[in-house]
Amino acid sequence: QVHVAESGGGSVQAGGSLRLSCVASEYTYLGWFRQAPGKEREGVASIYVGDGATSYADSAKGRFTISQDNTKTTVWLQMNSLKPEDTAMYYCAASRFLVNRPLQYDMYDYWGQGTQVTVSS
Repeated sequence: QVHVAESGGGSVQAGGSLRLSCVASEYTYLGWFRQAPGKEREGVASIYVGDGATSYADSAKGRFTISQDNTKTTVWLQMNSLKPEDTAMYYCAASRFLVNRPLQYDMYDYWGQGTQVTVSS
């Protein structure tokens, strides 16, 4: 069983920054996803444990950075220049296996409970 837990959400004004943390007991791929009320869950960023290769949604490129620590148990999502449209519940998800679509939510088996991010204008 893989354990995944997120932290670091909160409320900020537009233009502000937040850093989300995800602790996972093991992963081969780890992804950050978000879901706003009435919308589908969407992939934001992902990272491969092996070489640290990353993938980003277009909405996240240039503003968000995903990274992992040397122990490969903690992954961060640094979010800068936040916009009101970034408001959502953010989830961390882990896969023990290689995935071919790292921003697709059904590639992942283990999910955290989510952390709320609210950006006000």
